[in-house]
Amino acid sequence: MRDFESMKIEDEIKQKTFKSAHQKAFINVVYTSGWLQQQQASLFKPYGITLPQFNILRILRGQHPEPATVSLLIDRMLDKTSNASRIVDKLEAKGLVTRKQCPSDRRTVDVLITDKGLALLSEMEGMAGGEVTGIKNLTDEEALQLSNLLDKIRD
Repeated sequence: MRDFESMKIEDEIKQKTFKSAHQKAFINVVYTSGWLQQQQASLFKPYGITLPQFNILRILRGQHPEPATVSLLIDRMLDKTSNASRIVDKLEAKGLVTRKQCPSDRRTVDVLITDKGLALLSEMEGMAGGEVTGIKNLTDEEALQLSNLLDKIRD
């Protein structure tokens, strides 16, 4: 069993006391979120894509072979602050998606994942979802409990 003593938030941010248990939990969630994002970014770097780009590719794969609109992508993205149109531009430049005007609504643009995009996701299988990050240190029961607690925070 691993020694998690050195991984405590107090040690990570060099702060020994907190105003309350709620403040400590909030800081720990924010810190851990950033830490997980850094872990993902380093895993994705060799593939030349970012976490938001990966997220959009996964959404498009879920829609495949049907196209998605940019508004659908925005609704389903994990990071609501990301600029979906700009991300689609970058993915299109890499040949991972195509963009076409919707035949039924000329104001709407359809976005489709390409075979190259599908192949990249296949190659990266298992990189998202925690299988290669610290989340894997949790048992299935602990992961479910954590997920339920995070859901409760958003209620």
